[in-house]
Amino acid sequence: MSVRYVFFAVACTAGAPEAYMIGSSPGKGLGVFATQALEPGDIIMRDRPVIRITPPPFHDGIGYSLNEVGVLLRREFELLAEDARADILSLTAHMTAAEKEAIDQLVPIFRSNAYNTDQAISLFPKVARINHSCRPNVGYAWSERLDKQVVTALRPIDQGEEIFVSYIPLLHSREDRQKRLDQYGFKCTCEVCAQDTAGLQASDQRRKDISKAFSDFEPQLTLSVPQSKAAKKKAHNNAKASIQLAELVQEEGLADYYVTAYRVVAILHARIEDWKEATLWGHRSYKLSKMVDPQSDMTKELVAMTNEFISRWNDDVRNRSRKTS
Repeated sequence: MSVRYVFFAVACTAGAPEAYMIGSSPGKGLGVFATQALEPGDIIMRDRPVIRITPPPFHDGIGYSLNEVGVLLRREFELLAEDARADILSLTAHMTAAEKEAIDQLVPIFRSNAYNTDQAISLFPKVARINHSCRPNVGYAWSERLDKQVVTALRPIDQGEEIFVSYIPLLHSREDRQKRLDQYGFKCTCEVCAQDTAGLQASDQRRKDISKAFSDFEPQLTLSVPQSKAAKKKAHNNAKASIQLAELVQEEGLADYYVTAYRVVAILHARIEDWKEATLWGHRSYKLSKMVDPQSDMTKELVAMTNEFISRWNDDVRNRSRKTS
């Protein structure tokens, strides 16, 4: 018997602009909402940058020179049509009183709404309307080929449901996440942050455990099979613990981290030569990565890795068949 795994493209029936609308979000100003039911992998919007700059040199302890950034932004801004300028100036931006006096107002608008796109920083007028959640339901990826930011559903989204991304790293406590969001001038009231004390404590602990597990597993993420008895025992324990990591990520609803967690499980099972589990988890990771960005380095790595696991699984099946024949 031969093991076969067929890779397939996820059907993306939802397309811009029908899949979303911009409307009022209680307590948040404007937000983005689904106009139809969406499934994981559905493309919600593709948005071209209205401004894209290559930032000036980054200085340790200081960051970018805001004055230099302001010059770059103003130069690009002045080239835009009047309606495009109005769209930019209508975006929400947090700035201190000192900033209002000292820097070009385009700088805080850009800082509050722009995204990294390879070596550049880009402002997308529609993507900028998506609000933050500590349990986002969409992901995004920059496509150099399309010259667009592509926003994709990470889990089922109901018609009329608000669409959320994350503005910050999520593997921190609620207190730390709120501090990181100070730069945007708001306190998060998402479903995670609005839990009661017991729920928040449980959520904080899960995120702490997830972060620690990723860190602890990082040195083990090689495809070399351990040889010593002690190393093999450790590898088996790690493979078992990796399943617990995936379960924690799912329980916490951190769809942003599914690809990474499933990849960890796949590699750690490959290290104990459990090719069936390595293949199944590798394929799950690949499918999700492909949904967000089919051309990313991660997607290419995962398809190559999983094909190797399939080959090893086939070898196992053939060897077992010979022994029983």
